[in-house]
Amino acid sequence: MGKRIQPATAAAAAPASFGERLASLRKAAGFTQVELAAELGISQRMVAYYESPAATPPANLLPQIAAALGVSIDELFGVGAPKRRLAKQEGDSRLRRRLLAIEKLDVADKRQVLQLLDAFIERGQLKRKAESRT
Repeated sequence: MGKRIQPATAAAAAPASFGERLASLRKAAGFTQVELAAELGISQRMVAYYESPAATPPANLLPQIAAALGVSIDELFGVGAPKRRLAKQEGDSRLRRRLLAIEKLDVADKRQVLQLLDAFIERGQLKRKAESRT
């Protein structure tokens, strides 16, 4: 008698636990554990704990996690069809997250950061202009 072959299902391919799904979604979004922790205002150890097989985050943290990863809460739990993600944008996602954090600063701090960025941009433009003349 031959072995029975189990049909492959979509559920078999999906990560089995909440933690595995969270880790997979985090990596797909381009976050390290440290970066996701900073985004959520928790420690990296808590992110690692939530990615373990037997843990789930508290309910009040789920909307923040879903928003940070660009998914629905249903997708975090593997229920229903995945929400269609926006195409990954070109460029450095770490830089993009930092720029979003700058937007949340108060007006005076934001002004200082922008002045510093303007100085670096101007210096770079002057360098390129000088190099093109030589």
